[in-house]
Amino acid sequence: MEKVIIFSAPSGSGKTTIVHRLLEVYDNFEFSISATSRAPRGKEVDGVDYYFLTEEEFLRRVELGNFVEWEAVYAGTFYGTLHSEVRRIWSKGNIIVFDVDVVGGINLKKIFGDKARSIFIMPPSVEELERRLIGRATDAPEVIAKRVAKAATEIERAPEFDAIVVNDDLEVAIAQTREIIDRFIAE
Repeated sequence: MEKVIIFSAPSGSGKTTIVHRLLEVYDNFEFSISATSRAPRGKEVDGVDYYFLTEEEFLRRVELGNFVEWEAVYAGTFYGTLHSEVRRIWSKGNIIVFDVDVVGGINLKKIFGDKARSIFIMPPSVEELERRLIGRATDAPEVIAKRVAKAATEIERAPEFDAIVVNDDLEVAIAQTREIIDRFIAE
């Protein structure tokens, strides 16, 4: 069953928390590890949270055609999905779970088409989003300001996804997401 589930949201919306909870519930789900040119944050581990590449290595792999999709999310900071990651997960018969930025999510849906269900995790408000980013204490104030400014543009793109889940109550958001996923798997 070659299916993918794509989660996207503005940074701080809770998508990663939702994804981690779902990975605990579904035995045949496997997280697709993205590649990035940024440095690890906090306790992030190479090969677990991301494949951390230098900017030069990332761009070399772009030239070699190693990516399903990639983009510069912020100036000088690249993210992408490696073909090898898709092959690795599907070879085990698992469903791929993507936790990607909004543009990456839209691109992946175009690439995978009917094999994919794209879900946008909506923050309750931009103010709450900013509060969450400050609360997680992993980014400098100027980075948080950049993420909050970008969120308004990303929220405008929510209708391009198959489903929108508002994360104002985590347990409700998880339940709604499971309903969407269960219908998709049953198709």
